[in-house]
Order: sequence, then structure tokens, then C-alpha cells
Amino acid sequence: MAGTFFMILLVCSCNPKIGDGLRKKDLKKDVEMVTTSGTMVIRLSDSTPQHRNNFLKLVKQHYYDSVLFHRVIKNFMIQGGDPDSKRAVAGKQLGNGGPAYTIPAEFRSTLFHEKGAIAAAREGDDVNPKKASSGSQFYIVQGKKFTDAGLDSVETYRLKGRKIPPDWRILYKTIGGTPHLDQGYTVFGKLVKGMDVLDSIASVATGGRQGGDRPIKDVRIISVKLIKRR
Repeated sequence: MAGTFFMILLVCSCNPKIGDGLRKKDLKKDVEMVTTSGTMVIRLSDSTPQHRNNFLKLVKQHYYDSVLFHRVIKNFMIQGGDPDSKRAVAGKQLGNGGPAYTIPAEFRSTLFHEKGAIAAAREGDDVNPKKASSGSQFYIVQGKKFTDAGLDSVETYRLKGRKIPPDWRILYKTIGGTPHLDQGYTVFGKLVKGMDVLDSIASVATGGRQGGDRPIKDVRIISVKLIKRR
């Protein structure tokens, strides 16, 4: 009996709970997102622990299963995470659903809106001056490739003179992104697999701005789960 009890204690201590249904080992796993357009794998950042833990918690609760990518803009981003989209009728504008909480902004100098970045959606500055994030809605950046002149223009007119770091500029010119969103929306991870799926989703036909940029043919997240990091 003593030996059995010791083994139980040992197992529990090796994988302790850290709250919200998470265990320590969950923090080192990737997120596999299976969609009707293919599979993407997301690696979350340890630099944004509140966003990381919230996303992991929702994944383990199967919160995102059957949710739509309800807002898609080519050369910009694909947005999902609205639970109201699970059974939404065709043509209904979406984007207001989610849990009854927000997450404080976690802006980091090492995280930016390169292609494949995952970031938290939020309400506008007029009603959300602290730039707190939605409890569930997120977007994945597609963006576009920039020239130096284009990045200079972003610095002057969109970032109000704030400079884009040289290493970021290289990536914005080679793989693309959305630099005007930097330090305004919390980036909390990026794709490590599935850039082709991102491009495929970003290219679908939508209802345009008047239709809330909702895809005409639904793009659905079939399932989301934690997987071993490779």
C-alpha cells in the first residue's frame, strides 16, 4: 500500500494543475486546428501567458469546435472564435459573440504581425482605450509583402512615427504581414504548419464589407486539440 500511494503522489507531482483545467505539460504543446480547408498547427507564445492560457483552456473545453471563420479579408487576415457562428444561418453578420470577459493587453517587443501570426481580436479604441482582448475571438494574419517605401509610409501615417525594427522589416518584405497593427492588438503565437491553408481560406469569396466579410460558403473549424510539439 505504501508503495502504491507513493507512486500516485509521484505521478501527480510530475504534472501539476495550474488552474482553468490546465496542467503544466499543456503549456509545451501545440494546437492543431482542423478546418474544412485543411489543418493548421499553432504554437503559442510563453511571453503572453494570459492569452496563452486562455486559448489553451478554450481548446480543452472544445469551445472552438464547429466555429466558423466568420470574417475573411484577402491580403489581411482570417478571423474566428465567435461561438454564435456555430449554427448561424447563411448571410447573418457575426462577430459579437464570446465569453463575458476580456483579457488585458500583452504587447511584447518580440511579437509582431508577420504572416501566420495569431492575435486577439478586440473592440475599438473608442470603447476600449486599454485595448483589452476578446475572450475568444482571434485572427490569423495573411497580410501582404511590403517595400521599404511602403513600410516607411506605415511608420509615418499608421504608427505615428514609431519605427519598425530592422529584423521585422526584413520579414515584412519577404513573407509579409500587417505592420500597422503592431502594438495595437496582442499577438500571442504563430502558425508552424498550414500557411497554404491560411492562404486558401483568405482567398474564398465573401459578402464584402456590407456582408461583414463573411465567406459565402462557410469555412468551419471542425476540431481543435492539443498535440505534442515537434
